Amino acid sequence: MRLKMKPIHLKLSKPFEKLATTASRFWGNPALPKDMEWPGYTDRDGDELDYVFLCQINLEELTQFDKISPLPSSGLLLFFAKIDHYLGHFEYESVGSSISPRDAVRVIYLESTEGLVENVLVDDNDNPVSPEELQIGFTYDFDLLRDEDTCLFARPDHREWETWDHPYEDWQILLQVDSFSGMDFNLNFMDFGVLDFLISPQAMLAADFSDVRAIVLST
Repeated sequence: MRLKMKPIHLKLSKPFEKLATTASRFWGNPALPKDMEWPGYTDRDGDELDYVFLCQINLEELTQFDKISPLPSSGLLLFFAKIDHYLGHFEYESVGSSISPRDAVRVIYLESTEGLVENVLVDDNDNPVSPEELQIGFTYDFDLLRDEDTCLFARPDHREWETWDHPYEDWQILLQVDSFSGMDFNLNFMDFGVLDFLISPQAMLAADFSDVRAIVLST
């Protein structure tokens, strides 16, 4: 089973003012329920660490742009991953060039945006650890993006083989994040590659994001 989906490219720009808590954004701080802690994981040494927050997609905003998306029509979809290595923190374990274990990424689906609050992760000096937020817009036109290939439902153009490894042959790209830089970050996936979040078509249709995998591809 494969879903036919048109890639929706993400236009990232610096906002003129602070974005609303539940607005679609890249970097910045996620909108989470008041009683939910920042998602974390246990590394191979038994240390408790925090995922990197990549982005959140306001699904009502997405539906206004694309009414046939296989994603839910409302709520918030948030993406976290072990990618500290690709931000220059080379001592951390990260997603690699083979399909990851389940705990390498975390995708959270919140059915409602009501009552969510900005969750700010800080370092030992109380400085926010996330790069400054970028506004997300949606477009089908890749040519507008100066070759940046961050998109929902990407085609596997960066893959150098026919299918994903068994048992993920029919899995599809939920989100693709391209390497790029800004004033306060440099995100480089193995020589300017991409990070792909992979999901089974059945899980996507069921709005079940409990088993999302990831891979870094560099061509």
